[in-house]
Amino acid sequence: MDLDMLNMFVIAGGTLAIPILAFVASFLLWPSALIRIYYWYWRRALGMQVRYANYDDYQFCYSYRGRPGYRPSILMLHGFSAHKDMWLSIVKFLPKNLHLVCVDMPGHEGTTRSDLDDYSISGQAKRIHQFVECIKLNRKPFHLVGTSMGGNVAGVYAAQYPEDVCSLTLICPAGLPSTTDSKFIKQLRELQESKSIDRIPLIPSTPEEMADMLKLCSYVRFKVPQQILQGLVDVRIPHNEFYRKLFLEIVDEKSRHSLHENMSKIKAPTQVIWGKQDQVLDVSGASVLASAIADCHVYILENCGHSVVVERPRKTANLILEFLALLHSIDNNKKQA
Repeated sequence: MDLDMLNMFVIAGGTLAIPILAFVASFLLWPSALIRIYYWYWRRALGMQVRYANYDDYQFCYSYRGRPGYRPSILMLHGFSAHKDMWLSIVKFLPKNLHLVCVDMPGHEGTTRSDLDDYSISGQAKRIHQFVECIKLNRKPFHLVGTSMGGNVAGVYAAQYPEDVCSLTLICPAGLPSTTDSKFIKQLRELQESKSIDRIPLIPSTPEEMADMLKLCSYVRFKVPQQILQGLVDVRIPHNEFYRKLFLEIVDEKSRHSLHENMSKIKAPTQVIWGKQDQVLDVSGASVLASAIADCHVYILENCGHSVVVERPRKTANLILEFLALLHSIDNNKKQA
Protein backbone atom coordinates (compact mmCIF):
# COMPACT_ATOMS: atom_id res chain seq x y z
CA MET A 1 0.00 0.00 0.00
CA ASP A 2 1.57 3.35 -1.01
CA LEU A 3 1.72 6.41 1.22
CA ASP A 4 -1.10 8.29 -0.57
CA MET A 5 -3.49 5.36 -0.13
CA LEU A 6 -2.55 5.07 3.56
CA ASN A 7 -3.18 8.81 4.06
CA MET A 8 -6.59 8.48 2.41
CA PHE A 9 -7.63 5.72 4.86
CA VAL A 10 -6.32 7.71 7.83
CA ILE A 11 -8.29 10.81 6.73
CA ALA A 12 -11.44 8.75 6.10
CA GLY A 13 -11.11 7.00 9.45
CA GLY A 14 -10.55 10.32 11.21
CA THR A 15 -13.61 11.85 9.53
CA LEU A 16 -15.79 9.04 10.87
CA ALA A 17 -14.14 8.97 14.28
CA ILE A 18 -14.61 12.68 15.05
CA PRO A 19 -18.47 12.68 15.16
CA ILE A 20 -18.48 9.35 17.00
CA LEU A 21 -16.05 10.63 19.61
CA ALA A 22 -17.99 13.91 19.85
CA PHE A 23 -21.22 11.97 20.50
CA VAL A 24 -19.58 9.78 23.16
CA ALA A 25 -18.01 12.83 24.82
CA SER A 26 -21.34 14.68 24.80
CA PHE A 27 -23.10 11.66 26.28
CA LEU A 28 -20.53 11.25 29.06
CA LEU A 29 -19.55 14.85 29.75
CA TRP A 30 -22.43 17.07 28.57
CA PRO A 31 -25.62 14.98 28.60
CA SER A 32 -27.76 18.12 29.02
CA ALA A 33 -26.44 19.45 25.68
CA LEU A 34 -27.33 16.15 24.06
CA ILE A 35 -30.89 16.41 25.40
CA ARG A 36 -31.28 19.90 23.90
CA ILE A 37 -29.98 18.66 20.55
CA TYR A 38 -32.41 15.76 20.75
CA TYR A 39 -35.41 18.10 21.12
CA TRP A 40 -34.11 20.40 18.38
CA TYR A 41 -33.79 17.45 15.98
CA TRP A 42 -37.22 16.06 16.91
CA ARG A 43 -38.91 19.42 16.37
CA ARG A 44 -37.23 19.72 12.99
CA ALA A 45 -38.17 16.18 11.97
CA LEU A 46 -41.84 16.79 12.86
CA GLY A 47 -41.98 20.16 11.11
CA MET A 48 -42.50 22.21 14.28
CA GLN A 49 -41.18 25.77 14.05
CA VAL A 50 -40.26 27.90 17.05
CA ARG A 51 -41.48 31.49 17.18
CA TYR A 52 -41.76 34.34 19.72
CA ALA A 53 -44.68 36.68 20.36
CA ASN A 54 -44.60 39.85 22.44
CA TYR A 55 -47.36 41.36 24.56
CA ASP A 56 -46.06 44.73 25.74
CA ASP A 57 -42.74 43.82 27.41
CA TYR A 58 -43.70 40.16 27.93
CA GLN A 59 -42.35 37.46 25.59
CA PHE A 60 -44.02 34.15 24.79
CA CYS A 61 -42.11 31.28 23.17
CA TYR A 62 -44.09 28.72 21.20
CA SER A 63 -43.79 26.13 18.47
CA TYR A 64 -46.34 25.53 15.74
CA ARG A 65 -47.12 23.46 12.66
CA GLY A 66 -49.66 24.06 9.92
CA ARG A 67 -52.02 26.98 9.39
CA PRO A 68 -55.54 27.78 10.58
CA GLY A 69 -58.13 26.08 8.36
CA TYR A 70 -61.70 24.85 8.44
CA ARG A 71 -60.89 22.57 11.38
CA PRO A 72 -60.22 24.13 14.80
CA SER A 73 -56.65 25.02 15.71
CA ILE A 74 -55.26 23.13 18.72
CA LEU A 75 -53.49 24.92 21.57
CA MET A 76 -51.53 22.72 24.01
CA LEU A 77 -50.61 23.70 27.59
CA HIS A 78 -47.90 21.63 29.30
CA GLY A 79 -47.57 20.72 32.96
CA PHE A 80 -45.49 21.93 35.89
CA SER A 81 -41.72 22.32 35.17
CA ALA A 82 -42.11 20.95 31.62
CA HIS A 83 -41.96 22.83 28.29
CA LYS A 84 -43.58 22.96 24.86
CA ASP A 85 -41.49 20.03 23.56
CA MET A 86 -43.20 17.57 25.89
CA TRP A 87 -46.03 17.46 23.29
CA LEU A 88 -43.77 16.19 20.49
CA SER A 89 -44.58 12.56 21.28
CA ILE A 90 -48.26 13.33 20.53
CA VAL A 91 -47.55 15.68 17.61
CA LYS A 92 -45.92 12.69 15.90
CA PHE A 93 -49.34 11.02 15.63
CA LEU A 94 -51.39 14.06 14.58
CA PRO A 95 -52.09 14.93 10.91
CA LYS A 96 -49.74 17.51 9.42
CA ASN A 97 -52.63 19.58 8.08
CA LEU A 98 -53.86 20.36 11.59
CA HIS A 99 -52.83 23.73 12.97
CA LEU A 100 -50.98 22.97 16.23
CA VAL A 101 -49.61 25.48 18.74
CA CYS A 102 -47.52 24.45 21.78
CA VAL A 103 -46.62 27.33 24.10
CA ASP A 104 -44.13 27.53 26.96
CA MET A 105 -46.20 28.32 30.05
CA PRO A 106 -45.44 31.52 32.02
CA GLY A 107 -41.90 31.41 33.43
CA HIS A 108 -41.00 28.22 31.59
CA GLU A 109 -38.28 27.73 28.94
CA GLY A 110 -38.40 30.64 26.47
CA THR A 111 -41.38 32.50 27.96
CA THR A 112 -40.67 35.47 30.24
CA ARG A 113 -39.94 34.77 33.89
CA SER A 114 -40.50 37.64 36.30
CA ASP A 115 -40.64 37.83 40.09
CA LEU A 116 -43.46 40.33 39.68
CA ASP A 117 -45.65 38.00 37.61
CA ASP A 118 -48.80 36.33 38.97
CA TYR A 119 -48.22 32.57 38.75
CA SER A 120 -51.54 31.58 40.29
CA ILE A 121 -53.72 29.46 38.01
CA SER A 122 -55.97 32.45 37.31
CA GLY A 123 -52.89 34.60 36.60
CA GLN A 124 -51.54 32.00 34.18
CA ALA A 125 -54.90 31.78 32.40
CA LYS A 126 -54.78 35.57 31.88
CA ARG A 127 -51.27 35.30 30.44
CA ILE A 128 -52.35 32.53 28.03
CA HIS A 129 -55.25 34.75 26.94
CA GLN A 130 -52.73 37.48 26.16
CA PHE A 131 -50.75 34.97 24.09
CA VAL A 132 -53.90 33.87 22.23
CA GLU A 133 -54.74 37.48 21.38
CA CYS A 134 -51.11 38.15 20.44
CA ILE A 135 -51.04 35.50 17.70
CA LYS A 136 -54.75 36.03 16.87
CA LEU A 137 -55.51 32.38 17.58
CA ASN A 138 -59.05 33.27 18.69
CA ARG A 139 -60.19 34.58 15.31
CA LYS A 140 -62.05 31.27 15.38
CA PRO A 141 -62.77 29.18 18.50
CA PHE A 142 -59.99 26.63 19.04
CA HIS A 143 -59.57 23.26 20.75
CA LEU A 144 -57.67 23.62 24.03
CA VAL A 145 -55.58 20.79 25.51
CA GLY A 146 -53.91 20.85 28.93
CA THR A 147 -52.19 18.33 31.15
CA SER A 148 -51.62 18.41 34.93
CA MET A 149 -50.99 22.08 35.89
CA GLY A 150 -51.71 22.97 32.25
CA GLY A 151 -55.00 21.10 32.56
CA ASN A 152 -55.92 23.25 35.54
CA VAL A 153 -55.10 26.38 33.54
CA ALA A 154 -56.96 25.06 30.47
CA GLY A 155 -60.13 24.37 32.45
CA VAL A 156 -60.07 27.81 34.08
CA TYR A 157 -59.37 29.40 30.67
CA ALA A 158 -62.37 27.63 29.12
CA ALA A 159 -64.55 28.86 31.98
CA GLN A 160 -63.31 32.46 31.88
CA TYR A 161 -63.01 32.88 28.08
CA PRO A 162 -65.80 30.65 26.73
CA GLU A 163 -65.97 32.49 23.39
CA ASP A 164 -62.38 31.38 22.60
CA VAL A 165 -62.80 27.64 23.16
CA CYS A 166 -64.92 25.34 21.00
CA SER A 167 -63.83 22.16 22.80
CA LEU A 168 -61.52 21.04 25.58
CA THR A 169 -59.26 18.09 26.44
CA LEU A 170 -58.07 17.76 30.04
CA ILE A 171 -55.35 15.18 30.69
CA CYS A 172 -54.90 14.27 34.39
CA PRO A 173 -55.68 17.89 35.34
CA ALA A 174 -54.72 19.43 38.66
CA GLY A 175 -57.04 21.74 40.61
CA LEU A 176 -59.54 19.18 41.90
CA PRO A 177 -60.28 17.84 45.39
CA SER A 178 -59.98 14.07 45.68
CA THR A 179 -61.66 11.53 47.92
CA THR A 180 -58.54 9.36 47.68
CA ASP A 181 -55.05 10.66 48.45
CA SER A 182 -52.48 9.87 45.77
CA LYS A 183 -48.98 8.67 46.64
CA PHE A 184 -47.69 12.17 45.85
CA ILE A 185 -50.16 13.87 48.22
CA LYS A 186 -49.19 11.43 50.97
CA GLN A 187 -45.52 12.22 50.39
CA LEU A 188 -46.22 15.96 50.62
CA ARG A 189 -48.05 15.51 53.93
CA GLU A 190 -45.15 13.49 55.35
CA LEU A 191 -42.70 16.20 54.25
CA GLN A 192 -44.86 18.91 55.83
CA GLU A 193 -45.02 16.99 59.12
CA SER A 194 -41.23 16.53 59.13
CA LYS A 195 -40.77 20.18 58.08
CA SER A 196 -38.83 19.09 54.97
CA ILE A 197 -41.05 20.82 52.42
CA ASP A 198 -37.94 21.91 50.45
CA ARG A 199 -37.66 18.30 49.27
CA ILE A 200 -40.57 18.42 46.83
CA PRO A 201 -40.71 15.10 44.87
CA LEU A 202 -41.45 16.91 41.58
CA ILE A 203 -38.32 19.08 41.90
CA PRO A 204 -35.32 16.69 41.72
CA SER A 205 -31.77 17.92 42.25
CA THR A 206 -29.88 14.61 41.91
CA PRO A 207 -30.03 11.73 39.40
CA GLU A 208 -31.48 9.52 42.15
CA GLU A 209 -34.27 12.01 42.83
CA MET A 210 -34.89 12.25 39.09
CA ALA A 211 -35.27 8.47 38.89
CA ASP A 212 -37.73 8.59 41.82
CA MET A 213 -39.75 11.32 40.08
CA LEU A 214 -39.97 9.28 36.88
CA LYS A 215 -41.21 6.29 38.90
CA LEU A 216 -43.80 8.50 40.59
CA CYS A 217 -45.07 9.94 37.32
CA SER A 218 -45.04 6.80 35.17
CA TYR A 219 -46.67 3.39 35.44
CA VAL A 220 -44.34 2.09 32.73
CA ARG A 221 -40.83 1.62 34.08
CA PHE A 222 -38.38 3.31 31.71
CA LYS A 223 -34.75 2.22 31.93
CA VAL A 224 -32.96 5.56 31.82
CA PRO A 225 -29.12 5.55 31.74
CA GLN A 226 -27.37 7.36 34.59
CA GLN A 227 -25.88 9.91 32.15
CA ILE A 228 -29.32 10.84 30.83
CA LEU A 229 -30.67 11.17 34.37
CA GLN A 230 -27.75 13.49 35.11
CA GLY A 231 -28.50 15.47 31.96
CA LEU A 232 -32.16 15.84 32.90
CA VAL A 233 -31.14 17.11 36.33
CA ASP A 234 -28.52 19.48 34.89
CA VAL A 235 -31.16 21.05 32.63
CA ARG A 236 -33.53 21.59 35.58
CA ILE A 237 -31.23 22.67 38.42
CA PRO A 238 -30.84 26.32 37.24
CA HIS A 239 -34.64 26.62 37.36
CA ASN A 240 -35.35 24.77 40.62
CA GLU A 241 -35.71 27.95 42.68
CA PHE A 242 -38.42 29.15 40.29
CA TYR A 243 -40.09 25.72 40.31
CA ARG A 244 -40.29 25.83 44.12
CA LYS A 245 -41.86 29.28 44.04
CA LEU A 246 -44.32 28.20 41.34
CA PHE A 247 -45.21 24.98 43.17
CA LEU A 248 -46.01 26.83 46.39
CA GLU A 249 -48.12 29.27 44.35
CA ILE A 250 -50.24 26.60 42.65
CA VAL A 251 -50.83 24.57 45.82
CA ASP A 252 -51.78 27.72 47.74
CA GLU A 253 -55.41 28.22 48.77
CA LYS A 254 -55.90 30.62 45.85
CA SER A 255 -55.08 28.00 43.18
CA ARG A 256 -55.30 24.55 44.75
CA HIS A 257 -58.88 23.92 43.63
CA SER A 258 -59.16 26.44 40.79
CA LEU A 259 -60.51 23.92 38.29
CA HIS A 260 -63.08 22.66 40.77
CA GLU A 261 -64.25 26.23 41.43
CA ASN A 262 -64.64 26.94 37.71
CA MET A 263 -65.74 23.60 36.24
CA SER A 264 -69.48 24.36 36.40
CA LYS A 265 -68.82 27.37 34.14
CA ILE A 266 -67.29 25.22 31.39
CA LYS A 267 -69.76 25.12 28.49
CA ALA A 268 -67.50 23.64 25.80
CA PRO A 269 -67.72 19.89 25.08
CA THR A 270 -65.01 18.37 27.26
CA GLN A 271 -62.85 15.28 27.00
CA VAL A 272 -61.12 13.94 30.12
CA ILE A 273 -58.23 11.49 29.75
CA TRP A 274 -56.68 9.98 32.88
CA GLY A 275 -54.18 7.22 33.67
CA LYS A 276 -55.81 4.69 35.99
CA GLN A 277 -52.55 4.22 37.93
CA ASP A 278 -51.84 7.95 38.33
CA GLN A 279 -49.81 8.36 41.55
CA VAL A 280 -49.60 12.17 41.34
CA LEU A 281 -53.27 13.14 40.90
CA ASP A 282 -55.82 10.47 41.74
CA VAL A 283 -58.01 9.22 38.90
CA SER A 284 -61.16 9.89 40.98
CA GLY A 285 -60.88 13.48 39.73
CA ALA A 286 -62.34 12.28 36.42
CA SER A 287 -65.72 11.52 38.00
CA VAL A 288 -65.70 14.93 39.71
CA LEU A 289 -65.44 16.61 36.29
CA ALA A 290 -67.99 14.28 34.70
CA SER A 291 -70.58 15.20 37.34
CA ALA A 292 -70.11 18.95 36.83
CA ILE A 293 -69.64 19.42 33.07
CA ALA A 294 -72.76 18.81 30.98
CA ASP A 295 -71.05 17.46 27.84
CA CYS A 296 -68.15 15.44 29.30
CA HIS A 297 -66.51 12.35 27.78
CA VAL A 298 -64.22 10.40 30.14
CA TYR A 299 -61.51 7.94 29.07
CA ILE A 300 -59.55 6.02 31.70
CA LEU A 301 -56.35 4.42 30.37
CA GLU A 302 -55.35 1.10 31.91
CA ASN A 303 -51.71 0.49 32.88
CA CYS A 304 -50.92 4.21 32.65
CA GLY A 305 -49.72 6.75 35.19
CA HIS A 306 -49.65 10.54 35.34
CA SER A 307 -47.37 10.98 32.30
CA VAL A 308 -50.10 10.03 29.83
CA VAL A 309 -48.50 12.11 27.06
CA VAL A 310 -45.23 10.16 27.32
CA GLU A 311 -46.61 6.72 28.19
CA ARG A 312 -49.51 6.55 25.70
CA PRO A 313 -48.89 9.18 23.01
CA ARG A 314 -50.50 7.30 20.10
CA LYS A 315 -53.61 6.44 22.12
CA THR A 316 -53.91 10.01 23.40
CA ALA A 317 -53.54 11.47 19.90
CA ASN A 318 -56.18 9.06 18.57
CA LEU A 319 -58.59 9.92 21.39
CA ILE A 320 -58.24 13.63 20.65
CA LEU A 321 -58.80 13.07 16.91
CA GLU A 322 -61.83 10.83 17.55
CA PHE A 323 -63.29 13.44 19.91
CA LEU A 324 -62.85 16.22 17.34
CA ALA A 325 -64.36 14.01 14.62
CA LEU A 326 -67.37 13.28 16.86
CA LEU A 327 -67.93 16.98 17.51
CA HIS A 328 -67.58 17.76 13.80
CA SER A 329 -70.18 15.09 12.99
CA ILE A 330 -72.61 16.42 15.62
CA ASP A 331 -72.11 19.96 14.29
CA ASN A 332 -72.85 18.84 10.70
CA ASN A 333 -76.01 17.01 11.82
CA LYS A 334 -77.25 20.16 13.57
CA LYS A 335 -76.69 22.21 10.41
CA GLN A 336 -78.57 19.69 8.27
CA ALA A 337 -81.50 19.43 10.72
